Amino acid sequence: MDAVKAQEYWRENISTILKLLVVWFIVSLGCGVLFINQLNMIEISGVKLGFWFAQQGSIYSFVILIFVYVFKMQKIDEKYGVDE
Repeated sequence: MDAVKAQEYWRENISTILKLLVVWFIVSLGCGVLFINQLNMIEISGVKLGFWFAQQGSIYSFVILIFVYVFKMQKIDEKYGVDE
């Protein structure tokens, strides 16, 4: 891979990571701390949504973000010809 393609590859990789980190930040800090009072107004099966996000929802979101990252990186690797 030449230098220009390598730079484009890493730029796309870092862009993907930053987008996923923003989602992670919003879910963890936003739903777990900042918007907890608004989310606690909603109850699902007797559990307040803010509490659920702080305890379980953020963990599920993190696992989903891992799968999204793997999927996106496979596509980027194929695009730049560095896949297996």
